[in-house]
Amino acid sequence: MTALILAAGRGERMKPLTNTTPKPLLKVKDKALIQWHIEKLIAKGFTTIIINIAYLGEQIIEKLGDGSKWGIKIIYSDERQSGALETAGAIIKSLPLLSETFLVVNSDIWCDYDFDINFKLNNSLAHLILVPNPKHNPNGDFKYKDSFYTFSGIGYYSKKIFENMKIEKKALGPLLKELDAQNKISYELHKGIWSDIGTPERLELANSL
Repeated sequence: MTALILAAGRGERMKPLTNTTPKPLLKVKDKALIQWHIEKLIAKGFTTIIINIAYLGEQIIEKLGDGSKWGIKIIYSDERQSGALETAGAIIKSLPLLSETFLVVNSDIWCDYDFDINFKLNNSLAHLILVPNPKHNPNGDFKYKDSFYTFSGIGYYSKKIFENMKIEKKALGPLLKELDAQNKISYELHKGIWSDIGTPERLELANSL
C-alpha cells in the first residue's frame, strides 16, 4: 500500500509561523510534523510515500529528500505551478502513483493512530478514522454508532472513487458526504492522542503534552 501525505496548504491560521516555513515543517518535540508521520509509516511497513507540495514546497523537498536516508522512496506531487488543489484534487493528481487501496494523512495533525498497511476496504470505497469532537468542531462531521464525530484527516480510499475525474482544485468533503449517503464508507473511532495543529496555540499545546 502507498501513502499520500497532504502537505500543500498555506497554513493561513498559523501565521506568523508559516510566513517563512511551510506548516508540515513546524516542529513538535524538535521534530517536524511531517517527519513524525513518515517515521510512523516506515515503522508500519510503508516503503513508498507520496507527498503533495505547493506553498514553500522546495523547503519540504530539501528537508526530506527522496527518502533514501530512511531506506524508502518519497515521490513529490508538485502543485506549485497550479496552486494547491485541495484534498480531492491532490488525490486525483497523485492517482497514477497510488496503490488500488491507499492511505491519506493530513500532515498537520498530531496523533498516535496506528497506520495499517494491510487494511482491506472490503465492500466500502473509503474507511475514515474519526475522533471525539474537539472544541473547534463541536458538532462533528460524520455519524457513527448514533453519534457525530470529527474526521481525523486519516483515511483509506479506493482509487475507484477518483477514476476519470479531472485534475482541478476540488474539496474532498462533498465527495465523502455523497459516499456516506450511499453507505459506501466504513468508520472507526480513535480515542487516543489526536490534535489538528491548526493554530499556534494548538502547536504549543502539542509541544506541552
